[in-house]
Amino acid sequence: MSKNISLTRTSDIDAVWSTLVEIYAKVWGERLHEPHYSVERYGERLARHASEPGWEALIGYDGAEAIGYAYGNTIQHDDRWWSRTTPAPLPAHVRVLTFAFKEGMLRARWRALGLAQRGHDELLTARRETQSVLLVNPRSGGGKVKALYESWGYQEIGTQQPTADGPVLSAMIRSILA
Repeated sequence: MSKNISLTRTSDIDAVWSTLVEIYAKVWGERLHEPHYSVERYGERLARHASEPGWEALIGYDGAEAIGYAYGNTIQHDDRWWSRTTPAPLPAHVRVLTFAFKEGMLRARWRALGLAQRGHDELLTARRETQSVLLVNPRSGGGKVKALYESWGYQEIGTQQPTADGPVLSAMIRSILA
């Protein structure tokens, strides 16, 4: 692993589609046989996410090798993200222009080096929104993934289950200005 890590920002899904799918497949390789984690279902989510207002991705490279990504989009007060959250989010949260951090993936070899937070923070730096929300499976990594997001300033505000065959997820929020 080199120290030549670069980050590339894009809003052109066509230019990065295959790179995102490739990284996803490498990260979830052991679970791709499960319907919720299949490449096909990921492609459906990716297409939906990329069509939403303000979609943007940041891809990390070690030299020429794609090692991870982060992406999300803008959500408004009437977005389904808010209506699916239980209990209902505070009106003060819903009224604020919000960035939904939809996906963050980092291949195993590059984990525990601070790169996930670096990519997350870099993605948020150029955003016009004042807060960020995300969904995380509280069981991922034995709870370590949720704890990581908490260490980045996210706080749980409720739960969601976006798909019937998917896990119940923790809905989290933080200020981008933090």
